Amino acid sequence: MNGDELTSGPIDYLVVEWPVGSPPTGEAFPYLVDLVDRGLIRILDLSFVEKDNDGNVLAIDIGDFDLDGNPDLAVFVGASSGLLDEEDRQEAGAILEPGAAAAILVYENVWAAPFATALRKTGAQLVASGRIPINAIIAALDELEAAEA
Repeated sequence: MNGDELTSGPIDYLVVEWPVGSPPTGEAFPYLVDLVDRGLIRILDLSFVEKDNDGNVLAIDIGDFDLDGNPDLAVFVGASSGLLDEEDRQEAGAILEPGAAAAILVYENVWAAPFATALRKTGAQLVASGRIPINAIIAALDELEAAEA
């Protein structure tokens, strides 16, 4: 199968850090499940790491989280396509503060698959991509509002 025949949306990743002393509570996981259930994304890989005080990056098994079954993290067990490897986990862990933990999520934007596939079929290719952090948007809007006042 060549790239023009592949029906797939764009693949993104993100690394979310929980600061020292603030481990994941699980509050966001139902929203992630909802995105999957609604067919907006498909989780390809979900991995957790922590960086100890000596700078070592260690994998955390989903089963190691003590969230009293709320939410039930079992739904995420086995979320691994193999795209995310140990080198990727080490690279992600390198940006963490010592004592912090992080989730690494690789996902397909299923909602964009028909659009992306149609573009590939016409020979188009993605040449740039990026994200604007919401804090930057809020700051820019605040600056505009202050300038207009």
